[in-house]
Amino acid sequence: MAFADILGQEPAIRTLERALESGRVHHAYRFEGPDGVGKELAAFALAQALVCEKGPPACGQCSACHRATTLAETKPEVPLHPDVVLVERGLYRDVLSSSEATGIGIEQVRRIVLGRVGFTPHEGRALVFIVRAADELTQQAANALLKTLEEPTSRTHFVLLTSKPSRLLDTIRSRTLPVRFAPLPDNVVARILEQKGLDPTVAPLAQGSASLALLLADPERQADRESFVSGVFQALEAADLVSALKLGESRRAERQELAELLGHLGQALASRARADAGSQPARAERLAQQYGVVLATIGELEKNVQPALAFESMMVQLRQI
Repeated sequence: MAFADILGQEPAIRTLERALESGRVHHAYRFEGPDGVGKELAAFALAQALVCEKGPPACGQCSACHRATTLAETKPEVPLHPDVVLVERGLYRDVLSSSEATGIGIEQVRRIVLGRVGFTPHEGRALVFIVRAADELTQQAANALLKTLEEPTSRTHFVLLTSKPSRLLDTIRSRTLPVRFAPLPDNVVARILEQKGLDPTVAPLAQGSASLALLLADPERQADRESFVSGVFQALEAADLVSALKLGESRRAERQELAELLGHLGQALASRARADAGSQPARAERLAQQYGVVLATIGELEKNVQPALAFESMMVQLRQI
């Protein structure tokens, strides 16, 4: 994994390359930005450069470079290089006694991070910790990490990845240097899809996220979304609410899955509204109002409203417009 392979994040990548060139790599970075825009790829590229036998920059050919970016095939799926350490909720469930149901727990920080950080790198170059979804650190775990973030041992680096930086403790944010990753342009997302042989036309629906685009372009998921949208429109045109309630019963989706489906429904409503704006302004206005209801429902899901109740309430409101 080289920095050159990361698309659409030139300012962030240049910041990291300058740090490597100057020999002044910060001891604790905070890579923040939406999911699926290259934060983790950049974290592994930085780790590779730091542990490379010939670098930095990373040569990409040596054993260290290969192992830094290759995950074990057995659980826990962590890098083969002993000096590149992953931290993630539930990653070490087979070796930790805590379930980590509510976040990255203090046991993982103590055993995986603090139990390792006091030693020199195994291979002598650098020790790099990559924390996935760092905003999921529990308060106890975050507090246990503070001292190490403030005064790390020599040649030790942390990269905290987050799409929700505001959820991190202020003390964690103050001890980490932010590197911001922006949503990817649609043409970059389309290029990534084309490279993988997938439909690039879904790129505008992905909100700048390559990972979301890959999900949207999956043929089975695409067919499922289209079926959902078609079912909603049919239920809205039905004589009574029964069809809508039946659709809700048949779509007992999880919160995130329903939010994704509603996002696609919102896009469909917006597209129809734009198409009707010139010839049927009244219909376009109605569609725009329905679009607003769908967005509000997605917001309710983010506030932990029960998915089934949120969907039923939405359908009632849509039929009243």
